[in-house]
Amino acid sequence: MTTNTTADLEQSLRKKFKKPLFSKFAKAINTYNLLQEGDRVAVCISGGKDSMLMAKLFQELKHHRKFEFGLEFLVMDPGYHEKNREMIERNAALLDIPITLFTSDIFDSVYHIDKNPCYLCARMRRGYLYAKARELGCNKIALGHHYDDVIETILMGMLYGAQVQTMMPKLHSTNFAGMELIRPMYLIREDDIRHWRDYNGLHFLQCACRFTENRADVSAEEQNHSARIEVKKLIARLKETNPFVEANIFKSVENVNLNTLIAYKKDGVTHHFLEHYDDV
Repeated sequence: MTTNTTADLEQSLRKKFKKPLFSKFAKAINTYNLLQEGDRVAVCISGGKDSMLMAKLFQELKHHRKFEFGLEFLVMDPGYHEKNREMIERNAALLDIPITLFTSDIFDSVYHIDKNPCYLCARMRRGYLYAKARELGCNKIALGHHYDDVIETILMGMLYGAQVQTMMPKLHSTNFAGMELIRPMYLIREDDIRHWRDYNGLHFLQCACRFTENRADVSAEEQNHSARIEVKKLIARLKETNPFVEANIFKSVENVNLNTLIAYKKDGVTHHFLEHYDDV
């Protein structure tokens, strides 16, 4: 199906996609206490399907008006090519999202960094977003990470980082006092986001990273051969024999038994099971 009006797009969220999208959005906000009366949230839009949908879900939540909160729809241009920036602006107009767009030179800053440019880019992006959000009077920024991002992060930490950790539904900022990061898409499946996009005939940015786009020495195959892609494939294979594997991964970090851990970290301090082993 191809949708031509904003009203049709919004109606699809209220009807066809209410259960897999809006209901799970609202559930995450309630479960993790992500939103309080009087909050002003900077909804951070990258131009991809996840953040664009998040913006629409926030607008839909606003219509319900259980309590008052403010929204700023924030788009940072870190150095996009003109066609990518124009796509974001066209989609924002189609979806009736009143974006605030500002520019930075992040892509230029990290382009010649050989070691971990993606990590540095992500850190710089978040810093710019926090600063602009605070300038606009916001006390929270919202990012569009979803359920699949969470379970992939858990496995990546174990398989590639030798640690057990998760992507938290909310975090206090360590560099911007009084600011908080929230992830209201936390319970939404990526397949449902794709279904909403395709049902409405929408086209969003896939990846506008200039670093990989302009490097002639990086083949498409090498670009896709990342830890996250490998973990996605692993989960898909496991799901063939265990349909509950995704839910089990997600719940595993809610059911941690400290009595069966060799060691764990709390506030940067490592604790070992031998510390209290003889305390019987």
